[in-house]
Order: sequence, then structure tokens, then C-alpha cells
Amino acid sequence: VQLQASGGGLVQAGGCLRLSCAASGRTFSRNYMGWFRQAPGKEREFVATIRGVGSTVYADSVKGRFTISRDNGENTVYLQMNNLKPEDTALYYCAAARSPHLGYVPMTRSGYGYWGQGTQVTVSS
Repeated sequence: VQLQASGGGLVQAGGCLRLSCAASGRTFSRNYMGWFRQAPGKEREFVATIRGVGSTVYADSVKGRFTISRDNGENTVYLQMNNLKPEDTALYYCAAARSPHLGYVPMTRSGYGYWGQGTQVTVSS
């Protein structure tokens, strides 16, 4: 099983980026899939998650600026990031929940059993 994240880069404040995460090796159409980020010297933090049928949850810090979506046919999850701020600078990780039957919305690392390698997002001021 592999999750391949891409789409990171360097952007000015106020700009936008779209991250993609393609899963291979198994289907995650019924699993929550999420994005986390980790800035230097900080803990990895929750950004957003999306249920298999499409309902979403966001961290307060990105609400209204980021949009998570998925294409189950392509086994891919996306993160559209608008109005980026320097504090959004981090290594962004995609993840798939360890089970399609969690019974709760996974907003911590413990809910996820599959992780991508990370893609760097740098926002200059």
C-alpha cells in the first residue's frame, strides 16, 4: 500500500496550491482520508479529513481557506489551499484511516494507519 503526495511548492502569501494524494495497493473509498502538516520544531497537526461519502471536517486554522475533496474512482484525495499564509508553511502529509469502520471522525494521528511521504509547502510573506 502506498500513498503518494504531490503538489507542494513555494508560493507568496495570498496565493494558492492544490495538493494531491494518490493511493495504490488497495482501495480506500470507504475510509476517511485526511491531511496533516508538520512545521519545523512542531508536532504534526490535523488539517482536514473527508469521509468516504464526502462529509468533511477542518481544523479551525484552515476553515474557509482550504477545501478537501476526493475522487474514489481514482483513489485520490485533494487539498485545495487558498489565501495561503506564512504560518501554513509545513510538510504536508496525506493519510488513510486504518479502518472503514472507525465509528468516529479521526482528527488525530492514531486514527490513521497509512501515511504518504509528505510534500513541502512554503509560503513567503
